[in-house]
Amino acid sequence: MKILPSLLPALLVSAFSVNASAASCGSFTIADMNWNSASLIAHIDQFILNNGYQCDAELIPGDSVPTGISMIEKGQPDVAPELWTNSVKEALDKGVADKRLRYAGKALINGGEEGFWVPAYLVKQYPEMATIEGVIKHAALFKHPESETKHAFYSCPAGWTCQITAEHLFNALKLADYGFDMVDPGSGAGLAGSISRAYERHQPWFGYYWSPTPVLGKYPMVKVDFGTGADVEEYRNCTTQPNCQSPKVTMYPPSPVYTITTEAFAQKEPLAYAYFEKRGFTNPQMSKLLAWMEDNQADEETAMYYFLETYPEIWKAWVSADTAEKVENAL
Repeated sequence: MKILPSLLPALLVSAFSVNASAASCGSFTIADMNWNSASLIAHIDQFILNNGYQCDAELIPGDSVPTGISMIEKGQPDVAPELWTNSVKEALDKGVADKRLRYAGKALINGGEEGFWVPAYLVKQYPEMATIEGVIKHAALFKHPESETKHAFYSCPAGWTCQITAEHLFNALKLADYGFDMVDPGSGAGLAGSISRAYERHQPWFGYYWSPTPVLGKYPMVKVDFGTGADVEEYRNCTTQPNCQSPKVTMYPPSPVYTITTEAFAQKEPLAYAYFEKRGFTNPQMSKLLAWMEDNQADEETAMYYFLETYPEIWKAWVSADTAEKVENAL
C-alpha cells in the first residue's frame, strides 16, 4: 500500500498518541490505612507511582473493614495497599466474583505471622528450645512475675482476638500440666515491654506475639515449632472460636495480607496495577522498618524517604531500570 507523504505527519501523530495512551498513568486514590505498616506502604506506593510512572495518586484515609466494603459498594478508594483479608474474606471473594475487586500482589509476602516465641539467645544456648518439647523441658527457666511455683507464659491481652487462640493452644498443648500459667500483660504495650525487659536483662521469655512488628524488628525471636504444621480447618473452626471445647494443637496459619484494587482500576491503569502485582515486603523487612520508625519517632513520610534511600535493592526489584532512575532523581 502506497502512503502519500502528506499523510505521514498525521499517521505519526496518531501512532504516538496510541502509544502514549497505552503507557500513560491517570488519577486514582490509595487508602492510607490507620496502622503504621499500611500507611508506610501507601506513602511508598504514592511516591514511586507519582514520580516513576507520572501517575496522580492521592492518599485518602482508610481502615480495614470499612475500606473493603467501600471498594465493593462504591468503587472507592481504588487501592487498599495492605488488607488483612481473613477479616473480610467472604465479602472480598464475593467482590472478586462479581468483578468489582481484584487481589493484586501480596503486601506481606509471608502473610501476617503469629506464634509462640522465645528469644534467639535462648535457642542458641538450648537448641531444643526451638520446639515445644524443648520449652517444656526447660520450663523452670521461665520465672513467673507473681509466683515462685509457676512458670510464665505471656498471653495476648484480654479482649483481643488472639487471646482466644493463645488460650486454646495453651490448653491443647497442656502447658498447665507442666507448671505454666498464662500471664495477662494488660495491653499490647505491656506485652511488648515484657519482651523488651527480658532482652535487656538477657532473661528467658515465652509467650504469644505476631509479625511484622517493631518488637520483632528490634529483638531476634524464634517461633516455637509445635511439630504439627498448620491445620487451617482446625484453626478456623475451633482455635479461633470462643466456645471451642476441645482444641487441638496446630501452628498458626499465615494470615494472607494482600493489596486489593477495584476491577475498574485494574483495567484502567494496567501499568500501576502491574506495579502492585510485584510490590511486597517480607516480615523481617517490614519489622525492621517499623522498629526504625519507633526508635526515631518518625512518621510514615519520613520513613518512606528512609526506605527509598536506604533499601534501593528492595524497591528496584519492583520496577524497571527507567522507572527506578526517575524515582532516584525525584529523591
